[in-house]
Amino acid sequence: MSSGKLIDILLLGSGGREDALAWRLRQSPSCGRLLAAPGNPGIARWAQCVAIDPCSPADVVTLARSANIDLVVVGPEGPLVAGVADACRAAGIAVFGPNAAAAELEGSKGFTKDLCAAAVIPTASYVRANGDQEALAELSRFSLPLVVKADGLAAGKGVTVAETRAEAEAAIADIGNAPLVIEEFLHGEEASLFALVDGEVAVPLASAQDHKRVGDGDTGPNTGGMGAYSPARVLTPELQARAMAEIVLPTARAMVAMGRPFSGVLYAGLMLTDEGPKLIEYNVRFGDPECEAIMPRIEGDLAELLLAVATGRLAEIAPPELSDETAITVVVAAEGYPGTPRKGCVIDGIEAAEQVEGVTVFQAGTARHGSGALLAAGGRVLAITARGPTLAEARARAYRATDAIDFADGFCRRDIGWRELEREGT
Repeated sequence: MSSGKLIDILLLGSGGREDALAWRLRQSPSCGRLLAAPGNPGIARWAQCVAIDPCSPADVVTLARSANIDLVVVGPEGPLVAGVADACRAAGIAVFGPNAAAAELEGSKGFTKDLCAAAVIPTASYVRANGDQEALAELSRFSLPLVVKADGLAAGKGVTVAETRAEAEAAIADIGNAPLVIEEFLHGEEASLFALVDGEVAVPLASAQDHKRVGDGDTGPNTGGMGAYSPARVLTPELQARAMAEIVLPTARAMVAMGRPFSGVLYAGLMLTDEGPKLIEYNVRFGDPECEAIMPRIEGDLAELLLAVATGRLAEIAPPELSDETAITVVVAAEGYPGTPRKGCVIDGIEAAEQVEGVTVFQAGTARHGSGALLAAGGRVLAITARGPTLAEARARAYRATDAIDFADGFCRRDIGWRELEREGT
């Protein structure tokens, strides 16, 4: 803050993304007190955890006021869609994250597709359907493969790439009599671009590439993400500039024109096609596990940067600086994920893993037993992140750390970063 006062921060969330944010915020020179709600055992290393519902606007405002919080940072999408940012702003509390009306960019796939059509933003052709019968009637308009998406929030798992009509029909049946979107399948390579947005001002923060499928070789069902690395060099400076000019900035301007100005981080999932970058979807918060790979690369004062976005001063401060190093995150999930994960397994060896150079182990689905033991308590349990001068070195460090952890029910993909390594010939 310009007065030199330290920024007292309340971070909302309880996953690996929030552990990474808390870890990085704690290192920020301007960060004062750091609270997290509800937090997890990993976040408790950096912040004071408070057991409130982060999706309750009233509870968040009450806590922020009682603790004299200067900035609320919203991690997951749930509180945003629930209107937590609206409530904070109405109470005069600075908040990093969009209002509920702007969060519809993630909350409704159909809303975003219609915005793209109106603003001539490159994306896949599509049709919206209000239920299974309407959707089935529209299938013949698309060649195979095609994509079926639930319209609303689905924790990163509401998307099916259907290779056959039967698979498309099954995906529609799974969504049931609810709104959905059917899209053409885009050919190319995916990459993620994270931009800080403050009304009509938008600056790129970082690129990343994640790995959605549960199994090596991109096999098995989709998940919330089994690993990521940053930067995604396939998104070259030229392609990133095009994505900002043709996708992110027109979106920011369109949202302002609609009376829904966006403030926060806008995560553009891109397909890099032969015609250039096209938008797959937006998220209105940091990705998970992309956040875990981006935070170690951010240099400078993250707390001041997020406060500048929250208070409409993004255009007044220096753009974010990132390390030239590569960071990679390997997610360790519990047996059964992405179905029903097995919970309760004891986890040991995190300290040993963090002895590997450049490694931080972020915690996602963990809980602390009364005995003090760390237990698996979710699907994605750990996010093991390593920095290195090259992707190959960072990956070697990450897997060396992963192998130091004792988690009998845990599994991970062993090929995170494979596309980039193939391009590099390593």
